[in-house]
Amino acid sequence: MQNINEKVLNAWLKLSTAICNERIVSELPYNESLICGILHRSAKEEPEKKITATDLCEKTNIQKSQMNRILNTLEQKGLIFRKRSEQDKRQVYVAMNMENAEVYERQHKNILRVVDEIVEKVGKEKAEEIVQLFTLISNKAKEVMKHD
Repeated sequence: MQNINEKVLNAWLKLSTAICNERIVSELPYNESLICGILHRSAKEEPEKKITATDLCEKTNIQKSQMNRILNTLEQKGLIFRKRSEQDKRQVYVAMNMENAEVYERQHKNILRVVDEIVEKVGKEKAEEIVQLFTLISNKAKEVMKHD
């Protein structure tokens, strides 16, 4: 019989591999989609907010060197743009290019369709429980990682 830590790890891995499915995130790789999601949400909800690569690293736990590669690729695809701060030339802001956001939006819509199907299968009440559990788990994971 497996210990609870093995059961939790196995469940986590099953979920991770189901989510990182190429049929779901086919147009943009997972990390590119993750970054676009943050920038797109910010553009819609807080358009005046300025985001740096460092901010994105903190939100995603992606290393700076990998973040720069992701941002370079997204910039080449025309999905984002970078702008140097006029107050502090060392500061570079990153934003979603909303004129070319349809690639991200199409993929996001497809992901939401999949999530809707999952919610339909598990039921709204269970889906609410899932949200609470995922939030609890992510908060506790952050706490544990800070201590390590």
